[in-house]
Amino acid sequence: MLVLGSFPSTASLVAQQYYAHPQNQFWRILGAVIEQPLKEMDYASRIAAVQAAGIAIWDVFATCERTGSLDSAIREARPNDLRALRTVAPALRRICFNGRMAAKRIREVEAFGFEAMVLPSTSPAHAGMSFEHKLAAWQAALAPGF
Repeated sequence: MLVLGSFPSTASLVAQQYYAHPQNQFWRILGAVIEQPLKEMDYASRIAAVQAAGIAIWDVFATCERTGSLDSAIREARPNDLRALRTVAPALRRICFNGRMAAKRIREVEAFGFEAMVLPSTSPAHAGMSFEHKLAAWQAALAPGF
């Protein structure tokens, strides 16, 4: 399984870590899904636990121009080669998009033969949905044996 975000936040770029903004709920939600205390782990341990659960993390954009961290500010985006996933990750079955900006490539991913799902964004900018509702959606999508 692959979780695709749009592009790392400013905090993530500075830290060189996915979902580094302390208010982003990604590690808390994913930790609850795979029953690991990811938020409390150091970054290397988080990545190892996520990989052990059969989940990879990446972004739909390789580069972009952006002031701040909001997806709505993304300009001049260069997409990552999602078609290559068929070759480099032959066992990949499901791609889950973390939010609507990333999900703009859902039809492309489906055309490549992947099952695709849009999940509610874990970003602090997506505060209109409760943690519990986000968690329920993520648990349904990432449940073992999906």
